[in-house]
Amino acid sequence: MVTNATISDSSIPQLGVGLQFNPEIYDWFPFARHQVDAYEVLLDAVMAPLDGRVVMVPGGAEQLESLAKLAPLVAHSNYGCDFGFDPLEETPAVRRHVPIARRIASPWVSNHCFYADGSWSDIWSSPLQFSRAEVERVGRRARALSELYGTPLAHENAAYYVACPGSEMREAEFLAALVDRAGTHLHLDLHNVYTNSVNHPGFDAWEYLATIPLDRVIAIHLAGGSYHDGVYHDWHDSPVPEPVWEMLQHVLEHTRVGAVFLEFQGRGHHDATRVLDRERDLDMILADLARARRTWDAAYGQRSRRTTRSGAQPIEAREVCGGR
Repeated sequence: MVTNATISDSSIPQLGVGLQFNPEIYDWFPFARHQVDAYEVLLDAVMAPLDGRVVMVPGGAEQLESLAKLAPLVAHSNYGCDFGFDPLEETPAVRRHVPIARRIASPWVSNHCFYADGSWSDIWSSPLQFSRAEVERVGRRARALSELYGTPLAHENAAYYVACPGSEMREAEFLAALVDRAGTHLHLDLHNVYTNSVNHPGFDAWEYLATIPLDRVIAIHLAGGSYHDGVYHDWHDSPVPEPVWEMLQHVLEHTRVGAVFLEFQGRGHHDATRVLDRERDLDMILADLARARRTWDAAYGQRSRRTTRSGAQPIEAREVCGGR
């Protein structure tokens, strides 16, 4: 059990094990019946188009109001174009994600380390160039973005299929240098680490964990994937693989994190994957949530999560307003 490690930022609460909220499971997952410690909100799924005046899509605020009655909300950004080459103030991250994250009182915000801009949002396989020059450029943008959010910013490591040309560092070395330069944090996606170790010869998952600064990890993603055309994909459509559970246990034993979030999505990633549904997939999601809780409790103690903490009070509904 971890007894002497601390979260790297004292402003980050330790919540426990949560579930990522996304449109593919909203209509059928019984959120109110299955208690979790927190929900991770995909900001892209609730933000309004950039050519309009409102911040959230119709119904988005109401969805978040319902979730906020059940558990704290944590903001997560995919298509924010955070580290592309458009002016930062013109990106979806600043124009949409920042106000939404503030309105849901997110204790921190996590984002993907991807390239993207207004003309190119196919970011799932476009990792940053792992170079010293990009450490400096991305670090400046990350520090400025963190100040706009007004809350800790954590970078999520990517699952990628072709390394960016011009890279001169390993991804783990790049991320270690980035958080040092920007004063930011890490959101460790263990399934992305596993995916890269399967697809890239010479990519060692355990060496990766030994290289990144674990004391800068404030949140963790768990997921499962599928093979397609001989390549393993991070499609969030399958049970969490055993090697990912082994890595989770290791990380929790060596540092303290704010939350572990389980991801399930499916068709949102690619047409070749399947649509998740209640009849087939509810038990799979609940089983992975239960195992994640057991792993967390073994590392931190049974009273360490929000829903099991001694004397914990019910989470009151937060004010979550729509865009204006």
